[in-house]
Amino acid sequence: MNWDQVEGSWKMQKGKIMSKWGKLTDDDIESIKGKRTELLGLIQSRYGRAKNEAELEIDKWVELLS
Repeated sequence: MNWDQVEGSWKMQKGKIMSKWGKLTDDDIESIKGKRTELLGLIQSRYGRAKNEAELEIDKWVELLS
């Protein structure tokens, strides 16, 4: 799966997102609306991750969706 597919099925991925990143709220997920940069920023702020760490985490999660 690539990010375009994730973005297109964002609402369907909501449960998986919340399982992976439990510190994100329903409102966070709704406001992200599939935008990778928004997800990246929230992971960085909520989990104290560096940008490259958060990017790798997102990439690995997307790979597991395939």
